Amino acid sequence: MNVEYCRRALEKIGNPHVLVNLVSRRVRQLNSGGGGISRPLVDVDASMGVADIALLEIIEDKIGVEYLDADGAAIVPVVTAPKRRRRAAAPAAAAPAAPAPAAA
Repeated sequence: MNVEYCRRALEKIGNPHVLVNLVSRRVRQLNSGGGGISRPLVDVDASMGVADIALLEIIEDKIGVEYLDADGAAIVPVVTAPKRRRRAAAPAAAAPAAPAPAAA
C-alpha cells in the first residue's frame, strides 16, 4: 500500500477509521469481479494493488463518504489535518541518594 496515497486520502476523508472502512469495502468490491461496480474508476498500472486503486479513487473524488444527521440530511464534515503526536519528554535522571547512616 502506497504511503503517500494513504496520507492524501486521509486528508480527503479526515477520519482514519472511516478511511479504513471505506477502503476495505471498495477492495472487496474490486476483488468480487463480474460487474460494473468491480471495475476501477481510475486509470491503473499493472503493478498497482487493489488497495492502491481504492485510495486513488478516493484521492480523485471518484468515491467518498457522506455523513447524515438524524433527519437524513447531509452534513458537511470539517476536514482538518491530522494532529501530530508529540513524544513524551524523557524523565530527568534523579540525583543519587545520599548513603544511609551505618547502623551501630
